[in-house]
Amino acid sequence: MKTIASLLTSLVIAFWVVVIAIIAMKNGEPVSLRFLSYQSIQIPFGFILALSVGIGIISTTILKTLGNIVGSGENNSQLDEEPEFFSEDDF
Repeated sequence: MKTIASLLTSLVIAFWVVVIAIIAMKNGEPVSLRFLSYQSIQIPFGFILALSVGIGIISTTILKTLGNIVGSGENNSQLDEEPEFFSEDDF
């Protein structure tokens, strides 16, 4: 099952890399970012897009890893028990 999940993840990432490359080629004009009173230098739109996606992927990976580390310390004995959907009184 892990191989299917890895394959699907790779396909999704490859798809988005192609989409970013196409958008970057179509939009070669430099743009500048503005935040409050700050303004950046002129940067190509494709570079900003690729940088944003890279930051998003890295931050998601870090947050997911930290969540797994914090979640592994909890009491997981409830996960080992199978839930009872029917009780003997129902029949």
